[in-house]
Amino acid sequence: MDTAHLSHIQEVLDGAVASQFLAGASCLVFQGGQERGFWQAGFADRENKVPFARETICRMYSMSKPITSVAAALLLQEGKIDLMEELDSYIPEFSRISYCDKKGKVKESPRQILLKDLMNMTSGLSYGGEENEGRKRISDLIRELDMKADRTDCMDTVEFASLLGFVPLDFIPGSSWEYGLSADVMGAVIEKASGMKFSDFLQKRMFAPLGMKDTAFYVPAEKQERLAKVYDCSDKKKGCILFTENRLGISNTMTRPPKFESGGAGLASTVDDYMKFCLMLLGRGSYGGARILSERAADFIGSGCLDRKQQKAFDITQPHLPGYSYANLMRVMKEPGRSLTISERGEFGWDGWLGTFMMVDRANELAVVLMMQRVDTGLSPVARKIKNIIYTAL
Repeated sequence: MDTAHLSHIQEVLDGAVASQFLAGASCLVFQGGQERGFWQAGFADRENKVPFARETICRMYSMSKPITSVAAALLLQEGKIDLMEELDSYIPEFSRISYCDKKGKVKESPRQILLKDLMNMTSGLSYGGEENEGRKRISDLIRELDMKADRTDCMDTVEFASLLGFVPLDFIPGSSWEYGLSADVMGAVIEKASGMKFSDFLQKRMFAPLGMKDTAFYVPAEKQERLAKVYDCSDKKKGCILFTENRLGISNTMTRPPKFESGGAGLASTVDDYMKFCLMLLGRGSYGGARILSERAADFIGSGCLDRKQQKAFDITQPHLPGYSYANLMRVMKEPGRSLTISERGEFGWDGWLGTFMMVDRANELAVVLMMQRVDTGLSPVARKIKNIIYTAL
């Protein structure tokens, strides 16, 4: 790898901070079993001039999903779950599900949600909206989560999933693709199947063995000064403005263990901690002497695709991801020639609402983690630029 060429990553981060596209960010790259570089720019806390650093703790939001996927794979390889199982065998409230047709009429579903639907986002569970009754009711539930995220009377992981069982889906399970609450329900399934609280399962089976000491559903008092602030940088005239609201049931302050442990959005981590997770995936289930998954299970997690009908829905709703399919709560590159970035077939990963980004490429022994805390970001221009720089350095 041409490490001199990677210096352009610093230019990208500096430029993003200077233009107030973001308040601060960091990036870590491993390739061929070695750290190839760490870069940071800007502030984790602009008001107090705290720079973004390796030890900065960030809210992962949807980068929690790959971790939930691996947790499910742990149960899969031990025969504790089967992807063809119907969801109601774990969450009985899903026994009589309904869906909204294209005209918004609520109908009984002819098919149950399978666990594979949760892993592939083909369950029909959305993130809410105003388009139909189901979306409106999900929005109401999320608003309640946001309101109570810092309170002891908030619903817990299984209670939230159970309430979703009474909400009309967006479509008949398996018939389409919709980005939504599937990973959160999978978190509840993991609790039921393992007999453990979701956070305890992750800590025992993944975080402790991998040495991910700063990854959790909350940030304890002694680490709070390392938690990055969140910024809304959408208005170029105003620049980056401090954002303090709860989102998707995730407390902005993250000061206490939450009752609702979101498998889709709830974790916080550092760039080094999350890189350990990526290196485990890169190592086909093993990192630092700890084997988390069997090689076959790890290969399964990093592969897969949607069927034709599901892929069409994915392409329509995710136009920024041409060339990718989706499986096991992550994007998977299938056609690099269609991609908007230089890429490699088989590369997989995901990003988060605040702009965090991860990717794993086994063909090139490559893992990348990008951290930022910018509202409504997802896959950012910064991530695309950095990805292009990295691939042209190989």
